[in-house]
Amino acid sequence: MFTGIIERVGRVESVEAVGSSVRFVVACGSASGGVKLGDSVAVNGTCLTVTSIADECLSFDAVRETLEKSSLESLAPGQSVNLERAMGAASRFDGHIVQGHVDTTGCVRALERRGEDVRFVVDCGAEFATSLVPKGSVAIDGVSLTVVDVEETAFDVVLIPHTLRETNLGQRQPGDPVNLEADILGKYVKRYVDQVLAARPTA
Repeated sequence: MFTGIIERVGRVESVEAVGSSVRFVVACGSASGGVKLGDSVAVNGTCLTVTSIADECLSFDAVRETLEKSSLESLAPGQSVNLERAMGAASRFDGHIVQGHVDTTGCVRALERRGEDVRFVVDCGAEFATSLVPKGSVAIDGVSLTVVDVEETAFDVVLIPHTLRETNLGQRQPGDPVNLEADILGKYVKRYVDQVLAARPTA
């Protein structure tokens, strides 16, 4: 489990096809501290398993299903990625519950400067939008954020200076793909309500 509080912005060192999977080598800096083989690390919000460690670089193998559900396949050497190690049982909990299971990808529609903040608008599918509520939580490329408003196929958040500085979202441009994960609590509630409504007799 993760919290959506990014520990460090890493850099993709290499991308290599390995059969039907893709191997990513990421320079992680201090975020590699204490990491062991088999540990989970969220890379742009996608939970990946550490397959090798060399100095401060970690390797991850993403299978085809992960590549199809996320934007990882678009990564190239030199690009920045958000990193968060899995939460420890005794850790202080910030952000919100982030599983690292990307629901879908969205597309950045606009970044509007408002003083020191930025209004960040993301186009998404209608099904994903129904999982969001104003003032609820959403993870964008692994960053825990508060939803400001929801449209039929889009939503927006506000990026404060700290988020712009400490994550890669400040580097995003209109048209860029982003990984999206809705709040797991909201998904459980939605599923329950859908089941209750489906079981109601029709008049």
